[in-house]
Amino acid sequence: MSLPDLSSFRPGPLPGHVYLVGAGPGDPELLTLRGARLVAGADVVVYDNLVSPVIVDLAPADAERIYVGKKAADHTLPQDEINALLVRLAQAGKRVVRLKGGDPFIFGRGGEEMEDLLEAGITVEVVPGVTAAAGVAAYAGIPLTHRDHAQSVVFTTGFLKDGGLDLDWSLLAHPGQTLVIYMGISRLAEICAELVAHGLPATTPAAVIERGTTHAQRVAKADLATLADEVLRQGIRPPSLTVVGEVVSLYPRLTWFQPGEAPPSSPLPHAGCAIVHAGNKD
Repeated sequence: MSLPDLSSFRPGPLPGHVYLVGAGPGDPELLTLRGARLVAGADVVVYDNLVSPVIVDLAPADAERIYVGKKAADHTLPQDEINALLVRLAQAGKRVVRLKGGDPFIFGRGGEEMEDLLEAGITVEVVPGVTAAAGVAAYAGIPLTHRDHAQSVVFTTGFLKDGGLDLDWSLLAHPGQTLVIYMGISRLAEICAELVAHGLPATTPAAVIERGTTHAQRVAKADLATLADEVLRQGIRPPSLTVVGEVVSLYPRLTWFQPGEAPPSSPLPHAGCAIVHAGNKD
């Protein structure tokens, strides 16, 4: 991959520093130029589920690659151990790039990792990434805002830290906005029922997008009353993102991305649930 020379703007990765880099929601071409430059100069790449192998392979051939992805009830490393690993690597003088699916600060636990790193005296840079809500919805042809349909957009997790579903439903079930739900597909029926119970019409359009921005992308569209059944009928599985609101009515009219057979240079990300799964994004 040939990148423009931006060395006069900001330096590449420095020894003893950690770079929290958002890798985007799946399509490797959604990685930022800054992120690509840092990966290309890393000594160690610590990466999650849904980070494309194409992005990991931008690292030098002799760079260490450490996979720390999480799936439900199957954590390669618990979060506190990931934090400690990043500290150790930086203290050893490594150029550490922490690749996170989507954006590090949007349901990515980047803030937790940065807190521990700063407490240990480690210098940290955060490189924003295309979060799943923006990237996945765009690839599905669902605009998150639209003057005729939605004047605001809300991102929410489908699970709290304790695994509960005690969300501010009155705020989420608000007309004239788009609701994007991360980490909630396994409790989709409950979520839809709560939204209806708190005021959204059962006929509100809604969709679940599986493996968005990749060649394996699939979309299940229905309304709040029938979405959970449609997801079961199609066999939609994590990693998936849920979008609720009148903007979903524009699907498939605005569809532009045509998923299909993967080209040889575009392998699927690691099987898992980096973007959406019960209790775990990364």
